[in-house]
Amino acid sequence: MKSSSKKHVACFISAHGFGHASRTTAILEHLIEMDDAVHFHLFTTVPRWFFDFPLSKRFTYHSTVTDVGFVQRSPFLEDLEETARLLDAFFPFDPRLLDSLAEKISEPTCRAVLCDISPLGIAVAKKAGFLSVLVENFTWDWLYAGYPDFSQKVKRHIDYLNFLFNTADHRIQTEPVCCPATGCPTLPPISRKPRTNPQTVRKHLGIPDEQALVLITLGGIPDQMSFLSRLKEAKDFQFIIAGGSDAGARQDNVWLLPHQSDLYHPDLVFASDGVIGKAGYSTLAEVYSAGIPFGFIPRPDFAESLVLSDFIEKKMPGRRIPAEIFYAGDWVPQLKEWIKIGEKRQLQQNGAWEAARLICDLLNP
Repeated sequence: MKSSSKKHVACFISAHGFGHASRTTAILEHLIEMDDAVHFHLFTTVPRWFFDFPLSKRFTYHSTVTDVGFVQRSPFLEDLEETARLLDAFFPFDPRLLDSLAEKISEPTCRAVLCDISPLGIAVAKKAGFLSVLVENFTWDWLYAGYPDFSQKVKRHIDYLNFLFNTADHRIQTEPVCCPATGCPTLPPISRKPRTNPQTVRKHLGIPDEQALVLITLGGIPDQMSFLSRLKEAKDFQFIIAGGSDAGARQDNVWLLPHQSDLYHPDLVFASDGVIGKAGYSTLAEVYSAGIPFGFIPRPDFAESLVLSDFIEKKMPGRRIPAEIFYAGDWVPQLKEWIKIGEKRQLQQNGAWEAARLICDLLNP
């Protein structure tokens, strides 16, 4: 759809890892293809660089805390006490904050407010009188309720969030769905599309076609990798550790890449023969789309992880790797058993296009 009149869309994006930003970006990429008049206003604390490549100059960035999520001590451990403290400080929303943000999205007259999974965006949309669209595979009230002691401590926040999420004008759920809702579409996993073919990526890295490439990723939360020596012993493989270095480095058969890299993460996934990583939404969605093996690290105490793990084991060539096995590197000797070079991939449907179509229809009634 082509139009000469610019259409502004506000997007409030959770910064709990990169998963929500990845999903939103995937949808916005397709919206740009469907309507060349769209311009996005991104409200988030996810770094601006994350959006620069896929969205180019089609957005205005507003550094804004949009929710609390969980305070993470590590990729696999939450700080519940600090999370509760921040929830007390953030909710209920300060009316002055809502007024300020409602004014910001009214100046360009935003046609809709897309929220993944920010409750602030829904409240701001209501304040400004604009349409709100919630995109989710879980909501914070559902996730907080999965911690018995913690949920009692923050019950008033759970009730407040439940109310806010249920006031969204439209809801789109994406697999794997944690708490199915009635009366809304459910779409396949949503992921960003690759931009460079796998052969070009591998050539850029100097990796021959006959050598297996394994990507290791823990999402957007930094951590220390203590098993580099185990990787270097596996000479039949090349490894890329996303977020493994602030500057980027190569050690024998191991590439340590910063999160902000010239190599686009979806391109790395599609160029790989397998992925080892945390069972998080964006990694799952990208690996699912690529149709390659996924050695996933579950989070037994994290309610979303239980749903994601079940999806991986039922619908993907997945293999569970407990966190202690991952950090010890004891999974490395098993790679030859389940990662095969040149094995035929079963590419899967990406729900991003359908989500964009639904939103495009709302922008152009």
